[in-house]
Amino acid sequence: MTAPQSDRPVPALNVSGLPVAELRSGAGVAPGLSPRAHLHPVRTLGGTAVTEVFPDDHRHHLGTGVTVADVDGASFWGGRTFTRDRGSVMLDNHGRQEHVRWLEEAPDRRVEELSWTGPDGGELLSEERTASAAPATDGAWVLRMRTRLRNTAGRELVIGSPATNGRPGAGYGGLFWRAPIAEEAPECFGSGPGGEAELHGSRAEWVALSGTAPAGGPWTLVFAQTGAVRDPWFIRAAEYPGVGTSLAWDEVLRVADGGVVERGWAVVVADGHLSPEEAGRLVAALPG
Repeated sequence: MTAPQSDRPVPALNVSGLPVAELRSGAGVAPGLSPRAHLHPVRTLGGTAVTEVFPDDHRHHLGTGVTVADVDGASFWGGRTFTRDRGSVMLDNHGRQEHVRWLEEAPDRRVEELSWTGPDGGELLSEERTASAAPATDGAWVLRMRTRLRNTAGRELVIGSPATNGRPGAGYGGLFWRAPIAEEAPECFGSGPGGEAELHGSRAEWVALSGTAPAGGPWTLVFAQTGAVRDPWFIRAAEYPGVGTSLAWDEVLRVADGGVVERGWAVVVADGHLSPEEAGRLVAALPG
């Protein structure tokens, strides 16, 4: 395994020559925040940042990436861990994701090998992560992320969440996107009826956040899962702006020794406040 790289970004992902997303290793992140690879800043084509790192409300939120709260007791989410007997407490259980090598490097596509190591330094998972950027319709662009997690621990691994540990509705862990917080909460809508309360935990075809950056730029993010498996959505809008997929919504996910978990999503990044109809059309226009 190669030594971890510094946390300076590698060349950004580009759309038609315009840099839209910077890849960071997480090497400079404090151990208690579960250092990990992530994208930040991600920007609209108009230049508005639509990711946030180290926010005051959740210092362990790092842009967008793959982050899991409980892998056999190791936290790759960061911060406190929810326990059945004591609630949320800070434990010495934080893992880290370390860059191993680049498998593919192109201006609009990166494929990276990562090692997920537990607090004892032993590897639990080997990941192949793909991130690509491409133009979408109506002046937007689409970020596609795919993760392939392989169990290398030499035993069965159990992937859980605060929900599986006794906190209902907190099934976070998987692909996750932290958007910037502003004075007004973003609007939340999707392919299904209702807003945050109704879409949280659903398997809607797509969900969206539409807000305004602290500096004033309006933005909309539209999330659609790709691949064979559709997980429940984890959504926050009123408390803080974030969207994720849930590997362990209300039941743990068991991964056999050598087993593989694959997930992916496509996120349309747009300037302006899109209507549900406009967002739906953008998702429908995405290439297969």
